[in-house]
Amino acid sequence: MGAIGAAAALGNEALPGTLPQELRGELIAFRRDLHMHPELGNQEIRTTAVIKERLERAGLAPRVLEAGTGLVCDIPGSAGGPALALRADIDALPIPDTKTVPYRSTVPGRAHACGHDVHATVVLGAGLVLAALAREGRLERPVRLLFQPAEEVLPGGAQDAIECGVLDGVGRILALHCDPKVDAGRIGLRTGAITSACDRLEVALAGPGGHTARPHLTTDLVTAAARVAIEVPALLARRVDTRAGLAVTWGRLETGHAPNVIPQCAELSGTVRCLELEAWREAPDLVHAAIDEVAATHRAKSEVRYIRGVPPVVNEADSTALLEAAMTTRFGAGTVEETQQSLGGEDFSWYLEHVPGAMARLGVRTPGSTVSRDIHQGDFDVDESAIAVGVELLTAAAFLSTGDR
Repeated sequence: MGAIGAAAALGNEALPGTLPQELRGELIAFRRDLHMHPELGNQEIRTTAVIKERLERAGLAPRVLEAGTGLVCDIPGSAGGPALALRADIDALPIPDTKTVPYRSTVPGRAHACGHDVHATVVLGAGLVLAALAREGRLERPVRLLFQPAEEVLPGGAQDAIECGVLDGVGRILALHCDPKVDAGRIGLRTGAITSACDRLEVALAGPGGHTARPHLTTDLVTAAARVAIEVPALLARRVDTRAGLAVTWGRLETGHAPNVIPQCAELSGTVRCLELEAWREAPDLVHAAIDEVAATHRAKSEVRYIRGVPPVVNEADSTALLEAAMTTRFGAGTVEETQQSLGGEDFSWYLEHVPGAMARLGVRTPGSTVSRDIHQGDFDVDESAIAVGVELLTAAAFLSTGDR
């Protein structure tokens, strides 16, 4: 990545790709329009259409993915070679928008509470800037814009997009994710795992049932379910290196209908999260064995449905260095902070199973604000100045990666 260091030494003045003033207001309006019209995973028909229309007005030729939502768009470079992909996710969450703002969601029970409207707007803005520079012959490396559907739907829309060939001809992929704990104007970076693996777990327990007066004559299924809920996480903590961070957390336990009847069935569901890739690969067998063991101790039959979600996002070193160089070149020293690994899951990880890449955390908190917000909450919102920061970060990365072949 010597070319990155050499280009970074030029400083921001010599680096193309700043966001024109006339586009800044347009992009904020575009983000607000997406925010008002959130669509769930694999239902992003309108979202796909408005992104496609704006790219076409810029003289580009976006292609809608085979499933009918999401799209890719190539910006040719004068030097050819493998493309740099810029990925955004575009789906919303099934939660109500509780904010009181003019751009509040107009769809009941739906909200862009994870910042995907910002992600899409940033990649769109970067595409518009890079397309203008490409027409002037100033963009050497090809760039592929990827607007991916269904990130919030396990195992994520990334796998479907990959099967559609979105990584064909791609040499590196970058992404941003909103972080309400980081100030606008800054990003968080980490080499290595920046998110965790996340899988879904569904367990059904069965027994003959009976009267609560005679639990010794049957399977006390309520106690069995309680023991599975408590003992399985504890058992796994002794069977996996604690540094792997393998954790089972239950979100639902349901059984029984009457206080004096021992039920015949019980159900538990939750998530399995893991910090390390290798431990994640072993997790299904380990979790299944632990559940069967605890259930058998209480004479309950167990049926386990382990649903693969996503592996950790593991930021590749050179790609992380590229994002750091782009940010510091564009915005100066002190705008990049070390970030911790999150226990959240992100299907950007699937792309990194095929090509090198990295994800940065885009600061969206208003500097000096004492308001505490978090993603996946109905009151989530962003400082919209972060949009311009994201655009200029990605355009800088596109130019600094020119020597990356």
